[in-house]
Amino acid sequence: MTWNSFIYFGLASIVMWIAGAWAAWKDKKSIAYGATIAGLLVFFGYIIAMWVSLERPPLRTMGETRLWYSLFLPLAGIIVYGRWRYKWILSFSTLLAVVFIAINIFKPEIHSKTLMPALQSPWFAPHVIVYMMAYALLGASTVMALYLLFFKRTEPTDQEYDITDNLVYAGLAFLTFGMLFGALWAKEAWGHYWSWDPKETWAAITWLAYLVYVHYRLMPNHRKPVALAMLIVAFVLLQVCWWGINYLPSAQATSVHTYSA
Repeated sequence: MTWNSFIYFGLASIVMWIAGAWAAWKDKKSIAYGATIAGLLVFFGYIIAMWVSLERPPLRTMGETRLWYSLFLPLAGIIVYGRWRYKWILSFSTLLAVVFIAINIFKPEIHSKTLMPALQSPWFAPHVIVYMMAYALLGASTVMALYLLFFKRTEPTDQEYDITDNLVYAGLAFLTFGMLFGALWAKEAWGHYWSWDPKETWAAITWLAYLVYVHYRLMPNHRKPVALAMLIVAFVLLQVCWWGINYLPSAQATSVHTYSA
C-alpha cells in the first residue's frame, strides 16, 4: 500500500460518511449507522495497510496524524448521534474530516519507513493515537460551542450543554492519558519524564485550559456564553500544541517533538 492509494480510500470514506450524515437528517438510523461505520472501516483499513507497508505505525508526520484525526472525527460524531440523537453533529464531523482528507490529498508528504530511535518505543503508538482521539472529541466540543454561541437562534438547552460538557470530559480524559503515556515514553527515550520542551509546555497549557473550563462550569454562578468562549480559546491553544509549535521560534532546532517529513 502506498500514499498514492489514499485518494481512493479517502473519497470512498467521504461518500459513505456523507450518506450517513444525510440519513441522520432523514431519521434513517440504520442507514446512518451502517454508512458511517462502513466509511470508518474503509478508512481504518487504509491506515492498517499503511502500517503494514511502512513497517511502523503511521504516526510520524503531520500527514499521518491527520489520517487518525480524519478517522476519529466521524467516530466522535456517530457516538454523539447514537447517544443523544443530535443530527447535525454527523454533518459537521464529516465536513471537518473532509477538510483534513483534502489537505492530505493536495499536500502529500514523504512517508518513508525511517523511524528515529526515540520513536522506536512501545509508547509511541498509544501516545499519539490517544492524543488524536482527544483532539477529535475536543474538536467536536468546539463545534458545539461555535454552534451554540454564534449560530443557534434559540436559547441552548440543558441537553446541548450536557453534550458539550461530556465531550470535554471524554476528551480531557484521553488528553490526560496521552500526557501520561508521553511521560513514560520520554522516560524511556531521554531518561526523564518531563523537560519543559516547547511541545510539552504547550501540552500542559492546553490541558490546564480545558481543566479551567471544567471547573468554571462547576461554579454555581458561571456564565454559559463565557464557558463556550473558553472552549474556543482552549481549542486554539490545542492547535498551537498540535501543529503550530512547528512555526514557533522557541521550538526551531530545539524541540524534539516537532514533526518532520
